[in-house]
Amino acid sequence: MKRTALFACILLVSACGTAATSSTTNPLSETTITMAFTGDILPHSPLVARAQRNAQGFSPMFDDITPLIASADLAICHLETPIAPQGESLSTFPFFGVPPTITNAIARAGFDRCSTASNHTYDRGVKGIDATVNALLANNVAQSGMARTPNEIEPQTFSVKGVTLSHLSYTFSYNGLTLPKDQEWRSALIDTDRILRDARTSREMGADAVIVSMHWGRETQTDLSDFQLTNSDAITKSGLIDLVVGHHAHVVQKIEQVNGVWTIFGLSNLISYLPTTDAFPNKTQDGMIVTTNITLNPDGSVQVEQPVVHPTWVDKYNGVVVRPILTDLVDPTTSEETKAELAVSLERTRSVVGEFFPITP
Repeated sequence: MKRTALFACILLVSACGTAATSSTTNPLSETTITMAFTGDILPHSPLVARAQRNAQGFSPMFDDITPLIASADLAICHLETPIAPQGESLSTFPFFGVPPTITNAIARAGFDRCSTASNHTYDRGVKGIDATVNALLANNVAQSGMARTPNEIEPQTFSVKGVTLSHLSYTFSYNGLTLPKDQEWRSALIDTDRILRDARTSREMGADAVIVSMHWGRETQTDLSDFQLTNSDAITKSGLIDLVVGHHAHVVQKIEQVNGVWTIFGLSNLISYLPTTDAFPNKTQDGMIVTTNITLNPDGSVQVEQPVVHPTWVDKYNGVVVRPILTDLVDPTTSEETKAELAVSLERTRSVVGEFFPITP
């Protein structure tokens, strides 16, 4: 079976679902959309340098996962870093301002949207926020979490195969930076009252389902923080939210239903180049693409199916690429040395979210 066909088959794997809130839409028959979510896109300086040496920029780093991403009806990534304003120098950790070509790669990989609220949102000021939104939109990639105008931060709805969705994005902090007093609308901090207000507004605008992206958790810690537990409980028991997707910790975290709502606490990194040290151990190279289906029923109710984990690994030793582990483990062209690394990464991820794997290689 060709890789593209294999990915398409895996994407459609689903299990038991959960009923969610209803909407004003009443289709004649049920409609199901497939979705894919990924964690942090974090272009550290080695990635930027490599992209600048390659005529295709960052795109080759995503090539191996593109079939899976592109096969989804809706694919959402998390762009953690702002784009450097035009005419200003590039920068990476601790205050990121990355090349706009990262957005070309995001689009080429098949992503439709990004969440953009993160602790690095304000690294390059309001000009960095403007540059990020402009670069994404120039590549036909929508986003939630940054705003060029007060209206842009407000809830928006969009349609996928006739299903009306709203995607909201929030972060726990801006790393000690403060948005200008007259421009606090530029992004959104995690605040239960605000999230529920935005979700309610989304419903009033006709959203059949509301997806919430949360930038939260403790870096390198697979265990959930009290902040994650408290906020996930508060927003899911409202009946206004259908799916919660988390990132920031740079390691994979558990998936579970909270008040009946599937909550993906931590997707880890999709692509990054964190140093392999005691502070950032090997598990920061582990990641996952999580797929699920949303079905809109004839009565207007919505069902979100059990998420499926497709583990990934950032291969820093063979060109810096995101490797789809389950596929590359059975690929005869993968070297034995790389397969050994993939097997170790797989077991680390399986120990956290094993029950959500689609197949066993």
